[in-house]
Amino acid sequence: MNAKNILNNDTDPVSYLETIGSMDDEQIDLAQAALSLAAADMDGISLQRYLHHLDTLAESVKQAFAHRLKKGDEDNLHTRLAALEEVLVEEFKYIGDQDTYDDLQNANLIRVIDLAKGLPITLCILYIHAARAQGWDIAGLNIPGHFLCRMDVDGQRLIFDPFDEAKVVEAQDLRRIVKKALGEQAELSTAYYEAASNRDVLIRLQNNIKYRQIAAEDYDGALKTVQVMMKIDPQEYRLKLDAGVLYARLDQPQAAIECLSVYIEKAPDSRDRMEAEMLLVELQAQIN
Repeated sequence: MNAKNILNNDTDPVSYLETIGSMDDEQIDLAQAALSLAAADMDGISLQRYLHHLDTLAESVKQAFAHRLKKGDEDNLHTRLAALEEVLVEEFKYIGDQDTYDDLQNANLIRVIDLAKGLPITLCILYIHAARAQGWDIAGLNIPGHFLCRMDVDGQRLIFDPFDEAKVVEAQDLRRIVKKALGEQAELSTAYYEAASNRDVLIRLQNNIKYRQIAAEDYDGALKTVQVMMKIDPQEYRLKLDAGVLYARLDQPQAAIECLSVYIEKAPDSRDRMEAEMLLVELQAQIN
């Protein structure tokens, strides 16, 4: 059963997320997975209206693009971006939330659709969905401190920012974003131009939630977020470190020890293991 059928049958979102962990990356429907993540924290909500909205976005972009071709526009990156901008910005008024950026609602795709505003990554997910529905080559870019979209066609490439009304991002803009996040000494890396996998996008989406929960000292909520992330990416051993630290903050030393032990066993770099080993010793002393 594919992702769309699972959601259309109103399967429990958490159960669906567990199936993602065993999927090949290209099988993951990014927008529907993000809806499932959102619904997992909203008991009893039906996803049908939101699935219909995804279909509407895709169909509207199809029509907007066809209209532009009929007028004589070429099938190129700028025409495709113009069709996306016409639908998501002009018609549905999607914008980046500058005023309440850290609001957890901005990382919940259901609330983003309700309010037509969100984080860079949630808005990117909507653009990616609408573009992929046309068969276009689009992906997210995991930029430090930001998230962008990249489209390719016929050997040409364009990067744009759904958080800023689909504005085209040039190299100097990208350099400015990286320096703002990492410091003035930072420079562009070829890695920043590499497409993020669907699984990576979902993990980064949940990291946005986790960091905000930790900042609010909601360690129980952050642990639940990490547990969902483990369902999405069961092979990501670094999540064991997150879980171990959070269990420790929740005064559950035995669970923390188990997670940290797994992390230490799998972490390849001794420098990465050092902090976990120190915490592990401290926790073992508590229960002995």
